[in-house]
Amino acid sequence: MRKVLILLLTLLPLKAFGQLHFPEEFWRAWPHTDTLTLYAVGDIMSHGAVIRDAAENGYEGFFKYVEKDIQGADIAIGNMEFPLAGKPYSGYPNFSGPEAYAEYLSRVGFDVFLTANNHILDRGSAGLERTIRELEARNLWYTGIGENMQKDSLQNPFILSLKGIRVAIVNFTYGTNQGSSKAWPKVQRMDTLALKPVMERASSKADLVLVFPHWGIEYDLKHSARQEEMARWLIAQGAHAIVGAHPHVVQDMQWIEGVPVFYSLGNALSNQNDLPARLEAALTLRFVIRLGERPQLLEPRLDYLWCTKPGMVEDSFSAVPVTLPQTYWRVPSDYEQMKSTLNTR
Repeated sequence: MRKVLILLLTLLPLKAFGQLHFPEEFWRAWPHTDTLTLYAVGDIMSHGAVIRDAAENGYEGFFKYVEKDIQGADIAIGNMEFPLAGKPYSGYPNFSGPEAYAEYLSRVGFDVFLTANNHILDRGSAGLERTIRELEARNLWYTGIGENMQKDSLQNPFILSLKGIRVAIVNFTYGTNQGSSKAWPKVQRMDTLALKPVMERASSKADLVLVFPHWGIEYDLKHSARQEEMARWLIAQGAHAIVGAHPHVVQDMQWIEGVPVFYSLGNALSNQNDLPARLEAALTLRFVIRLGERPQLLEPRLDYLWCTKPGMVEDSFSAVPVTLPQTYWRVPSDYEQMKSTLNTR
């Protein structure tokens, strides 16, 4: 029987394996050390130029060059910094992204959408309600917002069971650009009183607590005192890793009490023109799992990416690794801009 199980497991893709559940006796009989891999990117934007480009060239080029990394992770996470508020679709400053964009992100391999960000209420409460409906109609996982009190306790934190351990994902934002006319649905805020029960649920129900704040000062390359203060509070509440977004540039990282804090991964895909905002990072966290022990974090890996515009590498926007050979660039000067920007890090 065990040989049959082993054969089946070797034939299953990694993410399918993560969704299987076996009795504890099976794990005890399994002489293994397993690894849980998380892949995270920063702000996935829906600027007007991005929407127009997708209508003309499709979405497939957006994450073409990191698709294997996304799909190879047990959990892939991205910040969906736009509501699915319906037509007319629009970019900055009041976003409403196409449903096809979210469908593509799921298809390319993103598992969980972070939705607590400053743009999620750009179309008000109605836009937020529609976002929830559209995500749930497509069976897309999300966290950071809650439809009502009962569902809020399930979405915040969002808990996954993978490879015999439970992973809690906590997401919140410093604020929103527009207010809400209703108490529900709500957006999880960066407020310690509101977050304390969320962190308590995460710590009591999960083996790993991963926190994704939307915070900081836009375009600052260094974290603020407020970010660090909040990070220390989160770690005191049980966070095992903190991965931030919002500044639209890659910020510094810091170890606090043995916990890695990546203050900002920058953008993942956008139409921003400032060179520091086009340099972005993808983070890989790997945790070793041994039966009867708390998962142990291996050395994190940060891979720099560069957001290219249509015609630079692909016909469409595309997030490409900075290690991509120069021969892939149709616009050599953009390759040089990427290298010079990278050298400033």
